[in-house]
Amino acid sequence: MASIMSKKITLKDLSNEPGCLAEYDPNAMQIESAKKLISSFIKPIKDTESVSLMDSLNRVLAVDLVSPINVPNYDNSAMDGFGFNISSLKNKKKLTVKETVLAGKPSTNLVKSGEAIQIMTGGKIPKGVDTVIPIELVKHANNEITFIEKPKFGANIRKCGEDIKQRDIVLSKGTLLYPSELGLIASLGLAKVKVFKKLKVGFFSTGDEVVKAGEKIKSGQVYNSNHFTIHSMLNRLNVECIDLGLIPDSKIIIKNTLLKASKVADVIVTTGGVSVGEADYMKEVLKEIGQVLFWKLSIKPGRPMAYGKINTTDFFGLPGNPVSAMVTFYQIVQNALKNRMGLKIDDTIPLLKVECVESIFKRPGRTEFQRGILFQSNGVWKVKTTGQQGSGILSSMSKANCFIVLNMDRGAIKAGEIVDIQLMDSFI
Repeated sequence: MASIMSKKITLKDLSNEPGCLAEYDPNAMQIESAKKLISSFIKPIKDTESVSLMDSLNRVLAVDLVSPINVPNYDNSAMDGFGFNISSLKNKKKLTVKETVLAGKPSTNLVKSGEAIQIMTGGKIPKGVDTVIPIELVKHANNEITFIEKPKFGANIRKCGEDIKQRDIVLSKGTLLYPSELGLIASLGLAKVKVFKKLKVGFFSTGDEVVKAGEKIKSGQVYNSNHFTIHSMLNRLNVECIDLGLIPDSKIIIKNTLLKASKVADVIVTTGGVSVGEADYMKEVLKEIGQVLFWKLSIKPGRPMAYGKINTTDFFGLPGNPVSAMVTFYQIVQNALKNRMGLKIDDTIPLLKVECVESIFKRPGRTEFQRGILFQSNGVWKVKTTGQQGSGILSSMSKANCFIVLNMDRGAIKAGEIVDIQLMDSFI
């Protein structure tokens, strides 16, 4: 794979002449090779906008965020207690309490030797104070405090700029803004933030046998579950969804829909039509109006999958089988979309090693993503499959809380063997 990435090969080169790289096979692309090639052709969005901080959740930061202030912007007490100068304890065990300092109401008085002030959490440290002792570690009576134990110099004082210094880069360009990031930005006094514009993703399903949920179904037909799973997974990424509906198996309609979508969307995601059936036109149409990088993956489920471009619009053609569509979205499409959104991420999904409590049949040759249930037994985490693993058994995804990842060279698994798993939470 290193040789693929080291050469300056365009998608058009690969589309027109697959033999230009010996290790490139669009008919049986290994998953890691596919991900690396896609990432080399994905161009992050450039358009930006300023939005209110309240509306920036799950948006991608478009600039390095530089702090305009120190945080905190003054020395303050880390807890409720008493502030004093540590030198006062050289010859004394009692100090006279002169006043109380509350958060937001600083004192302008100098605290002299032999004196202390009562101070609340967040209260500004007055002149003359270099140490704070918690209220629980003194005896307080008659405006005097007696020390139960001597604190260390500088204890319990949060220094100006201790968290963030002025002109520090607080968050880097490409950061996804979660609640903690929003709180951090607010602590800088910023009410607006510059983010990348939302990625526009057009999606539709194909198939004459597919009908909408809510309609009466006939023998030989299936409900369009892919419409809801794909839409939901896109919504979780906070992209702008362009719903193009359900398209029949018509070459001209598919072609027109793709051309229409490519004019308004940054990315197109489809389900169905990428296999080898007589009515599977997606690959044929894509070759006419764009370029195809690959159309098959060496994985199970999810072998018939395509990636390509129509002008500057990225295209992901997912399988029609519901489980295959979800697996390929999670394993391939999701991280590609995150990169396209401008998000700086490590697209490596964590693998955990866990004992499998049952045997699993597998032939070497393809990477498999079996749906699994991670559970505890006597304090030890173990895993089992959800049962039947057919690519049309959508209940296997609903029951699962992890994928059991079996690499392409691995054969059958015996009960008690260690396997790799990916937690479903890794994809959220």
